[in-house]
Amino acid sequence: MIRLFVFLFLYLCLHVDAATLHLATSSNPARLNPILATDSSSAEITSFLFNGLVKYDKDSKEIIGNLAEKFYFKNNKTLVFELKKNVLWHDGKKFTAKDVLFTYKILISDKIASPYSSDFRFVKSVKILNDYKIEVTYTKPYFKALETWMMGILPEHILKNEKNLMNSSFNTHPIGTGAYKLKQLEYSKNIELSAFDEYFEGRAKIDTISFHVIGDAMTRFLMLKSAQLDVGSVEPFVYERQLKKEFFDTFNIYEKISLSYTYLGFNLRKKKFQNPNIRRALSLAINRQELIDILFLKHAKVCTGPFLPGTLAFNPDVKAPRQNIQKAKRLLKEAGYDEKHPFTFEIATSNASSIRPYAAEILQYQLKKAGVIVKLRVMEWQAFLNMVVFPHKFDTVLLGWGLSPTPDPYMFWHSKSDKPGGFNLVGYHNKRIDTMIEESQATIDRKKLGILWRKMFDIITNDNPYLFLYISNSITAVNKDIKHIEPALGGIWHNYIQWEKN
Repeated sequence: MIRLFVFLFLYLCLHVDAATLHLATSSNPARLNPILATDSSSAEITSFLFNGLVKYDKDSKEIIGNLAEKFYFKNNKTLVFELKKNVLWHDGKKFTAKDVLFTYKILISDKIASPYSSDFRFVKSVKILNDYKIEVTYTKPYFKALETWMMGILPEHILKNEKNLMNSSFNTHPIGTGAYKLKQLEYSKNIELSAFDEYFEGRAKIDTISFHVIGDAMTRFLMLKSAQLDVGSVEPFVYERQLKKEFFDTFNIYEKISLSYTYLGFNLRKKKFQNPNIRRALSLAINRQELIDILFLKHAKVCTGPFLPGTLAFNPDVKAPRQNIQKAKRLLKEAGYDEKHPFTFEIATSNASSIRPYAAEILQYQLKKAGVIVKLRVMEWQAFLNMVVFPHKFDTVLLGWGLSPTPDPYMFWHSKSDKPGGFNLVGYHNKRIDTMIEESQATIDRKKLGILWRKMFDIITNDNPYLFLYISNSITAVNKDIKHIEPALGGIWHNYIQWEKN
């Protein structure tokens, strides 16, 4: 009898585990609200809970419907969405056009501080034509008109009387339309999502997604290695030097260039970084290729500017500066710095990335050759964001941006994005760039848009508001027990509701 009980207990444990996809996130999510999700953990988790009207296809090339059944332009300033009629919120209420209008009104209101609000600045009106049809009119043609509506939609019936959305309980008890709904939120421990039975594209085949909050990158890797996680990223050095056959017997590997880059950003509000020759000297003092060779082996490339390779905005004529210690020293001396009075600054970064603290140490070593004294500060992710990044209390930050296939320079480089909650974190102001960005916003001719973007690429790179460092490959390990994965140019997650776990 005891043996039977033990057998049944083990069977049930294995059965439950087979119905759970185990993932890791490096920090607690700040707000599980798509219009307020500015940190990577919040953004990742909300992507399972909420939907936009449209989304990219699996190769991140074409825009296809999500909550919208159909969409079309009546003219170059008027966009119509016909919404799906079989969509329910997690509480069982019907999704309608009222929810779209409500989300738009919240985004443009003064009730929130969201960097995503700027995407809607050219919207003249959002008009409900019927319960499942919306007409959006723009003040002028806008190159990003469709992509803007990838923003997750909020439930009007729950939030219409909410007075303070920034601190609302909704941000920790979200109700969305996504394939999964929030089941459990235990900070610093576990975030559990359960499949939504009434999801409009069909119920996800894996019952539960469990996000384990693990701040330490090595611990995340050890959990992956022991198969306590089903999906996880693998650092290039580990992939090349530390993994044994047993790992590859358990995991499939998927590798592609990431849609992100890492940079060292100067706080241009501080006088010592306002001299362009100082920034140029620091750029010349570092060896980007050496940084990559040490950290990534063959799994990364040098980043040469603010837009990613393979996009219309990338400028192949702009090359990364080569290390020139003597020229760096000369520029620093002209600015009043030498061995007796060295240029000193701090690099702040987070331990949420296993790579960036090491990158900071390498930069510290390289800059020392030019007589520059660098101090390092490595922090927990949420503390880093809330105490350093968003209050702009830093000399420099070692950070990265994940970018859309269609870049929006306004968010990162326009002067007006230097504001609370904005993504112009370094305080970059360039009137010429502002003008070019404003011109590009109303340019829907892709050829002309590409020319404008590539000019911006050149100007911004020469200004050195950032030292653009590297674009790493994304190396993802997936347990072979997970079936029906279809790798595509956009990654592996496009068909996650079809995944099954043995």
